[in-house]
Amino acid sequence: MITEMKDKEHLSEPVSGKRALTALVVGLGRSGLSAARLLKRQGFKVMGTDRKEVSRLPTWLELLSYGELPEDVELVVQSPGVPDEEPVIKRAKQRGIEIIGELELTYRLFRDYGIPWIAITGTNGKSTTTTLIDLMLREAGFNVVTGGNIGNPIGDEMLEVLGQDGIKGVDFVVVEVSSFQLETIKALRPHVAVVLNISPDHLDRYPDMDAYIEAKRAITNAQTEEDILVLNYDDKTVRGFKDYTRARCLYFSLKQSVQGAYLSGKTLVIDVIGKMTELLTTGQMALRGMHNVENALSAALVAYCLGAEAEAIKRTLRGFKGLPHRMEWVAEIDGITYINDSKGTNIGAVIKSLEGFSEPVVLIMGGKDKGADFSLLKRHCNKIKAIVSMGEAGKKIGDSLSDTFMVKEAVDMADAVKKATGIAERGDTVVLCPGCASFDMFKNFEHRGEVFKEVVMGMKRR
Repeated sequence: MITEMKDKEHLSEPVSGKRALTALVVGLGRSGLSAARLLKRQGFKVMGTDRKEVSRLPTWLELLSYGELPEDVELVVQSPGVPDEEPVIKRAKQRGIEIIGELELTYRLFRDYGIPWIAITGTNGKSTTTTLIDLMLREAGFNVVTGGNIGNPIGDEMLEVLGQDGIKGVDFVVVEVSSFQLETIKALRPHVAVVLNISPDHLDRYPDMDAYIEAKRAITNAQTEEDILVLNYDDKTVRGFKDYTRARCLYFSLKQSVQGAYLSGKTLVIDVIGKMTELLTTGQMALRGMHNVENALSAALVAYCLGAEAEAIKRTLRGFKGLPHRMEWVAEIDGITYINDSKGTNIGAVIKSLEGFSEPVVLIMGGKDKGADFSLLKRHCNKIKAIVSMGEAGKKIGDSLSDTFMVKEAVDMADAVKKATGIAERGDTVVLCPGCASFDMFKNFEHRGEVFKEVVMGMKRR
């Protein structure tokens, strides 16, 4: 099986002297197809299956009808969007077939190169923090491969740097990981793991919060005393991960001095083993919002521990303005500001978004419900002027919040922006922060954000 192979011997050419092992990839999205390419490169006979109709598949990938599990399959790769309840996954478990994900597969195939892996998880802020770590390390002169839940699968990114003689000159692998990906890891051992925060999310997939937290905790399962676990000290649940790890724990905090990184007044400080380094003030950062100060502290701590000098970290924080669809300024029209935070797909993200505003907010939210408790927004009634709801969750949002806020339901994004603009006054901000998944009306959160921006810019052109 794949766990018995010597990685470097077989990555550059098909497995020699052995019959071709057979693997089944369940779910043929970006992650699944990346796993298929890795397996093909390793010399496997690769089969694939998906609930949806799949086009433009490589000719060497044998497409099976969904749920089919041939007798000769010896490894199953479960894509992140495929839950354990799927019959084909259950049958594979009953037959004792090993089941892993694309993240685990990539790690196993490349771990013998000895490249340290940096893994970042959390309910919110993962992509921004992952990008900051990548940029800080690059600014410090390191060669970094970055991927995962942030965009391209890490398997594809690793294949990009794989040459005939293996991999040379890569200092770190940085990967953003979701709870779904963490469900299928076993050997993955990050040299540095980061847990940013935990708030209710994906409760349409997990039976309760304990199951969701357990999935997140898996990031440290294989770590040893030689590794580092970076935790959000201000998040009680995350801070408690220290009781489940063998790794050395470092912390970041907005509220108090900790062993790691913290905010002292308005200054970001790193304090590791008694050596204190002041970085810069929050006002000198290009990013805005206290949630981004948290992201900056965690990223700076990781980069510093990996050898990045303070000046490289500061240059990065002065220059990085943020990722698209994450608190992205779109336009100001007639004194009303429009912000695209389409990546905010859970209530925790909505709350963090609202914390960054002092002015009244007209909030556009809704989409495919993930089991969210929308009533949690009532604690932010001083920030929310009104809510415009949309999508499958629109009625639930109204039922949950109309006793506290003005809630208007919209039929689509154009209608939502029109209604929000009609409520907002000069000095207010219209924020798209859906608190829901996008798949009821859009391809993904990026598509949703682009539609929002198109509608807003269309108003500006009139």
